[in-house]
Amino acid sequence: MSSPSIVWFRDDLRLADHPALRAAADRDEPVIGVYILDEQSPGIRPLGGAAKWWLHHSLTELGERLREKGGGFVLRRGAAADVLPALVRDTGAGAVFWNRRYGGAERDVDAGLKESLRRDGVEVSSFQASVLFEPWTVRTGAGTPYGVFTPFWKACRQLPAPRNPVSEPRELARPRSLPASDDLDTWRLLPTDPDWAGGLRERWTPGEVAAKARLREFLREDAAGYDRARDEPSAGATSLLSPRLRWGELSPFEVWHAAVASEERVGGFLSELGWREFAWHTLFHFPDLATKNLRSAFDAFPWPRLKPAMLRAWQKGETGVPLVDAGMRELWSSGYMHNRVRMVTASFLIKNLLIDWRRGEEWFWDTLVDADEASNPFNWQWVAGSGADAAPYFRIFNPELQAQKFDPQGLYVSEWAPDSADREPIVDLAETRRAALDAYEAVKRAG
Repeated sequence: MSSPSIVWFRDDLRLADHPALRAAADRDEPVIGVYILDEQSPGIRPLGGAAKWWLHHSLTELGERLREKGGGFVLRRGAAADVLPALVRDTGAGAVFWNRRYGGAERDVDAGLKESLRRDGVEVSSFQASVLFEPWTVRTGAGTPYGVFTPFWKACRQLPAPRNPVSEPRELARPRSLPASDDLDTWRLLPTDPDWAGGLRERWTPGEVAAKARLREFLREDAAGYDRARDEPSAGATSLLSPRLRWGELSPFEVWHAAVASEERVGGFLSELGWREFAWHTLFHFPDLATKNLRSAFDAFPWPRLKPAMLRAWQKGETGVPLVDAGMRELWSSGYMHNRVRMVTASFLIKNLLIDWRRGEEWFWDTLVDADEASNPFNWQWVAGSGADAAPYFRIFNPELQAQKFDPQGLYVSEWAPDSADREPIVDLAETRRAALDAYEAVKRAG
């Protein structure tokens, strides 16, 4: 009798360049794809609202495409350490394949499952698919993790070039039967009361098919002007590939090789892929990135008592600071914010409102469609000055000067916050800058 192969999908919701799926297809046995919504394993961070919306739609397309190829697709909810072995028993699977994860809690889950399944006689293999350079392969001469981007990326570029993408299986062997699957609608990933996702539906089409189309469009129409215009929020020069990479609808290998093969100058764009690699490198070595300052001296920062009204004004885009309000409203409406504006809004929260960076990280985690467990806290710590390769704390983005430089005609602000000029700022930028620098003296003394 044939023994099916299980492919455990995680943040790799695609069929192309999917080494785990390729390995299962090459085994010439029936293939069953599985997605487990795991909110119960210790240390696993529950998804935010915008992420759940994206996941629902991406899983819908993934299931359809797997079935078109002949494979099966099963949805289950629960702790992976319980759910996956039960599926192996129910299906009689002889092999389980997955692509590796790099967060601390996820690695613990995967290592435990690999050991227990192998002990039960199941073939288990994992593969590199979501990062170009696995974190343990990039180390300083002293054998320590890199803490600064430029030497990190230089070291990466001296390694063998990223592998070529793995071909998508033409067809999959069909299982005779499938175990019971959850109905995706019962997971209630979509908002209903109220339905706040209208802006997300208007801006995004999740799924691998749309992801590939966007990559082609970017390289054809936007890549040439990327380095020049990427900091202008109204220019439309950014790739908009971040949620595609976050959910694995595209692999970084696909993006890398497509960019290199294009006829455009893409050095700046490839460097942004490098920054993503650096975030995952940092999370691998510092699993508490979302909750603990990477630079322990920042534990001495004297955050004042939280003023909930200030935090709510920032979240709603009602601070009276036009560029900040525009960014926060773009985020709430579309689940996305231009990268330059992300830095400005984060700096304003931390260094003008004197609110702990973790509060901002939590809000972005809930509202961004591209928030992943590496880049989101990594970038917040970078702005705060507490993380790897961090901007010095005294580098405080002045949102008025940033608007003059990167939105001189006010196009971005007029699109997202046309009423902001009628509001008074909730804080004085100069006074709060001085207060932030005074508070930073405590960090300097501790450091």
